[in-house]
Amino acid sequence: MRVRDRRGEPMAQAALQEETKNRRVNFSLKAPSVKEVILMGDFNNWDAGNHPMEKDENGIWKVSMMIPPGKYEYKLLVDGQWRLDSGNNQTVPNGFGTENNVLTTLEKQANHLFENT
Repeated sequence: MRVRDRRGEPMAQAALQEETKNRRVNFSLKAPSVKEVILMGDFNNWDAGNHPMEKDENGIWKVSMMIPPGKYEYKLLVDGQWRLDSGNNQTVPNGFGTENNVLTTLEKQANHLFENT
């Protein structure tokens, strides 16, 4: 944006920039007997290669990511099967006859736990 005086001469120049601060979101799933867990959602364009979860020595699958504040649909792919987050009752129809979970990130850090029940 250029600021001009009454004659139309430039006085100063300022850049307008919208600052969006990403928030860390931690997902975990206690599932020691499964072989693969992948987190997919709006935040990664539903791409299976973007957020595979890693299993720790206690059988807890984890992934952490930075995403801008907003509302996102997501689901887990556990050993090739779609799973809803049983710890999150916020869901929406997904257009395929099932539902997706909804995650809303705000100004504070969001920690999210998905437990295999």
